[in-house]
Amino acid sequence: MTRIVFLPHEELCPEGAVVEVEPGITVCDAALQNGIEIEHACEKSCACTTCHVIVREGYESMEEADELEDDMLDKAWGLEHESRLSCQAVVADEDLVVEIPRYTINQVSERH
Repeated sequence: MTRIVFLPHEELCPEGAVVEVEPGITVCDAALQNGIEIEHACEKSCACTTCHVIVREGYESMEEADELEDDMLDKAWGLEHESRLSCQAVVADEDLVVEIPRYTINQVSERH
């Protein structure tokens, strides 16, 4: 099992969260399965940037972003070198520390 530490986010997980997941799951699915309602307006198809996260620790353990993800990330708010779209970032066997940015460029919330 791989441990993901989600740093505190004012709305999505004010206390932060630590979850254990099997390698091979995306960071987005790991968050959603553990009650962290991260935005994912394109239904995880790599067509928007609402699920943008910053991988503070463990970034190198994941496969590199492909060209499509890199192109989408260029549009993300608060882009950093360790930024990934959580719907494309597949967890490997190294623990991660993940920050969910405070803002997205989503115009309409997809929460139901």
